[in-house]
Amino acid sequence: MVLVLIRIYFPEGTQGVLAWNGTLVCYTIELPWLENQRRISCIPEGEYVLQKRFSPKFQWHLHLKNVPGRDFILIHPANDAKKELLGCIAPVTIQTAIGKGSGSRKALEKLKKLVFDALGRNEKVVLLINSRK
Repeated sequence: MVLVLIRIYFPEGTQGVLAWNGTLVCYTIELPWLENQRRISCIPEGEYVLQKRFSPKFQWHLHLKNVPGRDFILIHPANDAKKELLGCIAPVTIQTAIGKGSGSRKALEKLKKLVFDALGRNEKVVLLINSRK
C-alpha cells in the first residue's frame, strides 16, 4: 500500500493532503520546513515505511521508519502544529489555518483503520511525501 502526502509549505507551517489510490483520506498539518532541524522542522520529502506503534500518551498511532537525521517521527493527533508537534505529522479532518486543524482524532482513526487493515494482511505500507509543483 502506498499513501501519498502532497504538501504545501508556508513560513508558519506545512499543509498537506493525504490520499490512497487517488482518494482523500485526510488532511495534515506539520511544522514549517526549517532544513530538517530536530524538533522545529517537518521532515524531508521522501518515502517512508509505516508501522504500528503504541505509547501511553497517544495509544495506537503510526511510526515513520528511517527518517534521515531524525528518530521517533510519528503520525499522531494534534490540532496545532507549533504547540503540539516536534517534527511529527498530524492528520486532521479540516485545516482551519496554516499549521492548524480540527478533528485530528477522527482523522487518525480513519487513517489507522486503513493502515492497520493493510498491515494485518502483511502488506508493506509506505508513505510517499512530495510537494505540489
